[in-house]
Amino acid sequence: MIRVRFAPSPTGVPHIGNTRTALYNWLFARHNGGKLILRIEDTDQARLVPGSQEKILEILKFLNLSWDEGPYRQSERLALYKKYAQGLVDKGSAYESEGAIRLRVAQDREMVWQDLIQGEIRIKTRGMNDPVLLKSDGFPTYHLAVVVDDHLMEISHILRAAEWISSTPKHLLIYEALGWKSPEMGHFSVILGPDKAKLSKRHGAKSVLDYRDEGYLPQALLTFMAYLGWTYEDNSKLLTLEELIEHFDLKQVHKANPIFDQEKLNYFNGLAIRQMNQMELIKNLRPFVPKDCPEDLVAKILPLVQERLVKLGDWEEMTEFFYRQVKPDKTVLVKEQLKVSQQLIEGLGDWRAEILEEKFRQEAGARNWQPGQFFAMLRMAVTGRKVTPPLFATMEVVGKREVIKRLENAQKYCP
Repeated sequence: MIRVRFAPSPTGVPHIGNTRTALYNWLFARHNGGKLILRIEDTDQARLVPGSQEKILEILKFLNLSWDEGPYRQSERLALYKKYAQGLVDKGSAYESEGAIRLRVAQDREMVWQDLIQGEIRIKTRGMNDPVLLKSDGFPTYHLAVVVDDHLMEISHILRAAEWISSTPKHLLIYEALGWKSPEMGHFSVILGPDKAKLSKRHGAKSVLDYRDEGYLPQALLTFMAYLGWTYEDNSKLLTLEELIEHFDLKQVHKANPIFDQEKLNYFNGLAIRQMNQMELIKNLRPFVPKDCPEDLVAKILPLVQERLVKLGDWEEMTEFFYRQVKPDKTVLVKEQLKVSQQLIEGLGDWRAEILEEKFRQEAGARNWQPGQFFAMLRMAVTGRKVTPPLFATMEVVGKREVIKRLENAQKYCP
């Protein structure tokens, strides 16, 4: 059976590159009927950040990436690592040095492996220091712990970031010294920023939790991350988890370093919002709707902005004029047009968008007013903005009484 692992270190909240590693391992396991093991690699005690483990689990749960075993914690398995390190000393493959245990490395070797993603890789051992296996404080180094755990947990495929390629020869030597067969290995390409440098915080790299808090949806994030190094058709389709599982193929994960494109993420998130039914979208919107926006108003506003929302966090900025006082730009206002508009509205009994548009177009024609200028002025008076959802649909939602109130208020700004 295929068994893969996601093995983060709790040294901070994982950014989107680390989470892509989790996703690819999860998809590979699910596509092949295998299992995903979750392992927390917490042996570097000096770099641990409190709360990181909880954030890692929170990310996986938010994305619906369930694991089959674990989480195992390396800090709870110290006796195992000591046992295997001492065993290597006893057989002469390792030696003690200043309280630590080091692996003996021959300087004339060439370590070769067929990487599942990068192809054949060859690295010579010349100049390689004897790697520390067990530190003087009794904790293992990453190199020993990862090999022991992957073997004992029967990991069949190690799929990890390209930054570990340089460490792989050490791991192969440890497998060899312990008399174990190495799992198959694949190293994912490096995600780059728009400037072709490795993706970092200066490019706006964030964690999935940051994106969640801004109003990005799991489906958009999963699709976006999947396409960062994997190809399906033209990489423009928003995919469900089921579709990702069905189509994911490690052979289509490419060596070229993908470019992180924020606009692509925005595109997928907007698509996910537009495809969501109203009840589900309202449920997802709740954390982003301010307290002064009545819940019944959300359902009325939503059809006007669903096509325009890029992320759920845009809701307040995009909709606040529906439920808060507005301050129009007086340079756009025309007092005569405001008075006529108020009188027209006061005489209307039918408050539907199509009736409003019909009456206001008739009024503009009768008075020889340019509709573009007149409606822009009316939009400013009612919403305080130059750009909004369709004007008359907006007025219908704002309500007759409130529109009259805003027209009266706008006249106060006119000389």
